[in-house]
Order: sequence, then structure tokens, then C-alpha cells
Amino acid sequence: MQAIIDYFSDKTELARVTAVISNEPGVFALQRAKNAGIDALCVNHRDFENRDDYDQALKAEIERYSPDLVVLAGFMRILTEQFVSSFSGKMVNVHPSLLPKYKGLNTHQKAIDAKDEEHGASVHFVTPELDGGPVIIQSKVPVFEHDTAAELAERVQQQERNIYPLVVDWFCKQRLMMINNKAVLDGQELPQNGYATD
Repeated sequence: MQAIIDYFSDKTELARVTAVISNEPGVFALQRAKNAGIDALCVNHRDFENRDDYDQALKAEIERYSPDLVVLAGFMRILTEQFVSSFSGKMVNVHPSLLPKYKGLNTHQKAIDAKDEEHGASVHFVTPELDGGPVIIQSKVPVFEHDTAAELAERVQQQERNIYPLVVDWFCKQRLMMINNKAVLDGQELPQNGYATD
């Protein structure tokens, strides 16, 4: 989130972050937003009886800002199909693996346990399938023999901070869209692993 705020801080003619919303009160992301003069609010999931009620309240808060793009950055809740469909083609997520490998949690340890030689991050459009939306871009990092999950996570997070603002930039310049559940960049459908350079 901070990387995106920093990236667009001097590109306000292109885009601006209008709000940061968390489901957890007191997280540092909310303070980061306030520090940057961005609206910061919490929609606490514990205040709702079920997932549907929560997602409806979250959707209402987001829609107050009429965003062109919803960017998930460390938002760890599984969202309902109805919520996701409301922002179809307008919501992206960053995931710490080379999708479709290692959906869900504990991806760094899974890569180490599998003795993978490379790991990385994927930015994808959000669809109702968990971590299953079309991949926009991936960035790879090596997995070293004695890596811990924490060391590997830090290497992956560095790449996330590079590629996530780039994806938002592409979207805001209308270069990137989702068509027929495919990521399309500059009019060309991207392959399964998205836009990738070695």
C-alpha cells in the first residue's frame, strides 16, 4: 500500500488514492494513509453477524468514493461472490506466489517444502475463485537452499512493491482491462502467467 501511495504522490493528474479501508482497527496501514492525507477507515468484520452483512457494509463504504479501481493490499478476508461481482474488472490483488501455484496462505513455506528453485509474486484481477483471477504480471525470485520463510517473504515483498504500482498505473492509463475473464494489456490477451520478463 505504501508503495502505491508513494508511486502516485506526484502523479495526481493520473490517479490518486482516495481511501484506505481495513477490516482490522489499529493497523499501521490506516496511520500510513492518514500521514499521506488520505481518508482512513475501518469496517470491522467483528461488528457483523455474517460475511454477507459485512461485505454489504464494506461495499457501501467503497462506493462512497466511486473508485475506478479497488486495490487489495494485505486485505486477508475471503470476499463473497456478490461483492466480487460488484467490482468485476475493477479489483486487483497481489498474491505471494507464482499463481496458479500455492493459492491461499503460507506460500513461502510451501515453496521451500517443495524445494522450488524459484518463487515470486503475482498481481491478478479478483474473481470469485480464491486467488484464481487472470494473472496480470508476475515477478520471480530465487529460493536459496537455507532460506527461511521470513527471508523468502522479504525477497518476494520487494518485488511486490515494484510490480503492484505498475499494474495500477497500467489500469489508470486504460492500458489494462479484464475481458471475458482474461487480462488484456494494450489490446493483447496476456498468457496464463501474465506479463512477465526474466
